[in-house]
Amino acid sequence: MKIGIIGGGGVRTPLLVGGLSRSDLPIAEIVLYDVDANRLSLLGPLAERLCARGRVRTSARLEDCVEGADFVLTSIRPGGIETRARQEAAALALGVVGQETVGPVGFAMALRTVPAMIGYAREVERRAPRAWIVNFTNPVGIVTQAVTAHTEARILGICDTPTELFEEIAHALELPSGECRFDYFGLNHLGWLREVYHRGRPQLERLWQDPARLLRVYRAPLFEPEWLRALRLLPTEYVYYYVRPERALESVRRAGTSRGAVIARLNAGLFETLASGPPDPVGVYRDYLAARDASYMQAESGAAGPRHPPAWTELVGYDKIALSVLRAIHGHRGDVIPLDVPNRGNLPELREDDVVEVPCLVNANGALPLHVGPVPEAVRPLLVQVKEYERLTVEAAVTGSQETARRALARNPLVGEEVLAGRLIEAMRV
Repeated sequence: MKIGIIGGGGVRTPLLVGGLSRSDLPIAEIVLYDVDANRLSLLGPLAERLCARGRVRTSARLEDCVEGADFVLTSIRPGGIETRARQEAAALALGVVGQETVGPVGFAMALRTVPAMIGYAREVERRAPRAWIVNFTNPVGIVTQAVTAHTEARILGICDTPTELFEEIAHALELPSGECRFDYFGLNHLGWLREVYHRGRPQLERLWQDPARLLRVYRAPLFEPEWLRALRLLPTEYVYYYVRPERALESVRRAGTSRGAVIARLNAGLFETLASGPPDPVGVYRDYLAARDASYMQAESGAAGPRHPPAWTELVGYDKIALSVLRAIHGHRGDVIPLDVPNRGNLPELREDDVVEVPCLVNANGALPLHVGPVPEAVRPLLVQVKEYERLTVEAAVTGSQETARRALARNPLVGEEVLAGRLIEAMRV
């Protein structure tokens, strides 16, 4: 088996290589490609150190990376983390919060990323037409929709946010997650869990009746138990931006930094240390990952301190969700995994070709979305509006139309009108 990684100079590539190479997959070769040769030169050797078996190598040629691959994993960030940090600051100055998948900064990320990802997908079509593209590139839902609509490449969008929520809920309920079924629906970074079943019995009533247990679901202070009990749904963390935008904005301003700026500093420190030739680069890398995870949602939520890793942290993560998808396809396993795939009538409020995030039966045929049915009325308007924004954003990214770009960003719930959308586009230099 050959695996190509486009964006192989990404900071989580060594983690991904380590997880894949320790699995039971018959991996002969993993090829890392990145447009940033310097990052690749620093992270490639680290990936080799973490590789348990098989061969890992870097390549300066895209065609070499994808030629004959069985799977192509994509995780790119055009403009780099520095552009994200600059655009987050520009949006904050205009009173709008968000990050690279949510709000105006997510919109700007999509405009930069969609054309590049369509180009990469077409190269995979030519050189590895039977390969599955497993896409981590943000914003995952928009990127996956664009590639699905404008190429013939086989692509699945992937994110560890739903599975982390599933594990948090199972832990709060004191149930083994492997014995549970999770009734989940939404879009990437806009999802809700409707029910958990254990051996056929619904379980969420236990959380609604126990505020202390309910609080254990989220490691950052995002949602009030009273609000969750009234909603009767458990949202993913990113829903916080949409339902508590004023609090998120105030918290980030009070923190004096954004998530992008925090990651930019962490990345700069990592690359500087790796370039100095430390005696234990793997230890340096693990410390980096721990610091990155601890700072997640800290500024936005107003948390008093860094979040602590849960006892089950080894069960989920960037590498674990990728491995679960590759194993399910390669082994024709029929595992149920939440993925970003075309709707095909699954959520009746959305179009057939809209990319949604739902549990899928995954085997050698790809991902079959499982039936979800009508979306609860309490969240339906938000879901429909965000999907309208995503469709327009794909159109703007593909056509380059400034008018469509303004319309798209104005449709984003965190922006809401074209005058502000135009000011944001100018301020972020989109």
